[in-house]
Amino acid sequence: MTTPSPTYPVLRRLRLVALAVSPLLLAGCATLSADGGMQPVQAVAKQHLGQSVEAIKTDADQDRVSTRVSELLAQPLTADSAVQIALLNNRGLQASFQELGIAEAELVQASRLPNPGFSFAKLRQGDAREIDRTFSFDLAHLIALPLTRQLEARRFAATQRAVSMEMLSLAAETRKAYYAAVAAEQTSRYMRDVRETADAGAELAKRLALAGNWTKLQQAREHGFFAETTLNLARAEQARVGSRERLVRLLGLWGAQMQFTLPERLPDLPAEPKDQPDIENIAMAQRLDVQAAKLQAEATAKNLGLTKVTRFINVLEFGYQRNTFNDAPRQTGYAVSVEIPLFDWGAARVARSEALYMQSVHRAAQTAIDARSEVRQAYLGYRSAYDIARHYRDDIVPTAKRVSEENGLLYNGMFISVFELLADARASIAAVNAAIDAQRDFWMAKADLDMAMVGSPSLGGGGASAEIVGATAPAK
Repeated sequence: MTTPSPTYPVLRRLRLVALAVSPLLLAGCATLSADGGMQPVQAVAKQHLGQSVEAIKTDADQDRVSTRVSELLAQPLTADSAVQIALLNNRGLQASFQELGIAEAELVQASRLPNPGFSFAKLRQGDAREIDRTFSFDLAHLIALPLTRQLEARRFAATQRAVSMEMLSLAAETRKAYYAAVAAEQTSRYMRDVRETADAGAELAKRLALAGNWTKLQQAREHGFFAETTLNLARAEQARVGSRERLVRLLGLWGAQMQFTLPERLPDLPAEPKDQPDIENIAMAQRLDVQAAKLQAEATAKNLGLTKVTRFINVLEFGYQRNTFNDAPRQTGYAVSVEIPLFDWGAARVARSEALYMQSVHRAAQTAIDARSEVRQAYLGYRSAYDIARHYRDDIVPTAKRVSEENGLLYNGMFISVFELLADARASIAAVNAAIDAQRDFWMAKADLDMAMVGSPSLGGGGASAEIVGATAPAK
């Protein structure tokens, strides 16, 4: 009968230890991803915007983005091309993309095993000499490693959602700025027409007054309208420059890139507005802020459990120690230190975590309430803006056009004077300017609705040119 080798139990225990530690060793080998955590953000851009995004990290990346931006700027801008330029070229968004790299680095760092520690001490007392060697390992870090990794993973996912929300918000603001800029260009052109009309009327009134065929009151009225239209043209130009510069900032342009071309007019209204009776349910299913609030509440709940588990072992270390003292026999062994819960039993930390959890629950509920209200407001704003713009398109502008045509016939038959004809031209231009504003407001409301379906929109009123609409009314 053979005697079993004395090393067999030791080898068996080593194998068991190796199997138990192998997952931790694999975690210790965690590496950074090739895309720096951009994949979820790119998926959101593709799904909700139909556009591509890219984090600029190298000179080659910058050259590729610059080439793409130049290609898009070579053609008259559309709303979609403006959004694509902003997603690629806005430096604020690019800075946020780097947050993904930071969060991923922290996740990888949290996934790796803690480094062991080694200390060496050499002491001398007279002829006596003592050498201490200590090899230590942070067991508390090792025990909490899976939980810490989960915490950092949730934080990384939250950063991805936050960056995705910022990207969608930038896209919505770019669309609104684009429509505002195009509308301001149209308004500025029409205000130049108004000024030319007022200039002609003022000049004719001056000549008739000099000839004695017009009163000074009539001349003063025409000159007053000319002065007012001159002021309103300056305001329209100011609004045009301001709206264009806002678009430039969102697109991240400078230098020669700023010489881009906008279309002469806004896109036509769609045949019919979207009818979405279940819009709240759709928004609740896909809004990123609602999803983030739910996940935050779940993460806080898990953190509450983590606090309860680790409050007694928040300081725990294990170490191997070897001491040598002159020629005395060598001392070996191990040392374990643990915090004694004599004064702090962790009750305050547990209470704090419970309060944080309830705070996250209430915030999640408020986020859902706000989201439902925002999507209803955005949809009602979209529908009312469509009805107003369609009313201008189908009724007010055609009516003003018919009045102008009839007055033209009356003027040709010498039934009305030139001043009545000029007053009618002013009214027609006022109707067209108001129609431009209504059309712009519709497209901006649609951008708000699209944003409300995936995140919190910046619901607001009309654009900069709204203040000059009433200024084109005919003089009394």
